[in-house]
Amino acid sequence: MPEYKTALVTGAQKGIGAAIAKALINEGVNVVLNYLDDDSTVSSLVREATDKGLKAEAVKANVANRSEVVNLIDVAERFGGLDYAVSNAAIYPRTPLLDITEEEWKEVLDVNLNGCFFTLQAAARSMIAKGNGGSILTISSGAAFKGAAKGAHYSASKSGLFGLTKSAALELASHNIRANVIAPGLVDTDQPRGEFSNEDMERIWKTLPLAGKTEPSDIADLAIFLLSGKASRITGQILHVNGGGLMP
Repeated sequence: MPEYKTALVTGAQKGIGAAIAKALINEGVNVVLNYLDDDSTVSSLVREATDKGLKAEAVKANVANRSEVVNLIDVAERFGGLDYAVSNAAIYPRTPLLDITEEEWKEVLDVNLNGCFFTLQAAARSMIAKGNGGSILTISSGAAFKGAAKGAHYSASKSGLFGLTKSAALELASHNIRANVIAPGLVDTDQPRGEFSNEDMERIWKTLPLAGKTEPSDIADLAIFLLSGKASRITGQILHVNGGGLMP
């Protein structure tokens, strides 16, 4: 991956987003790191990037707000324009189907689907203006394929990313902009611990065909490949990282 490209990562506050941001920094990429309410990790990543001579900034934003997403892109413009975008920000309240309120349903769709649309659209406009092509990743979930008990809103929002990203891949190909989806399985982050205990998670990982824990860095490794020129012929695809637990 060439040096001095610029990437935006939403939801870089922790977990998968933070791992992807760190991997981009290690590849010599300038980064705009979005967070919502805790800047401890992104601030550390910014220091790491600047120590390497890269441009980096942590920006607080709610991706469900279009104007705040545009502000993220404006920061990337100051770094020379956007080359890569990773739409990772998401929420996952655990609520039984019959108890999901209209307000909660809208909130999850606003962040997970609308926020991804705002990010993808604004990123694509920046890439087209720059004229050097680009690569966009949206982070979905295995739950989008399997469904999720106490997560109908989450599963629905993550399923929506498939149609959005494939449509973007079709429309943006003439600008040499690629768009792909990563759909992780159970990853060792805080998010699944809203539903599973550590013991539950260890038990699930042991049942996988490739038995073992899936780390955020496993997702980041694939993200770096898909963003890079090594994946120049890959677009409109859904790629799974789950140890073989889901083979659609």
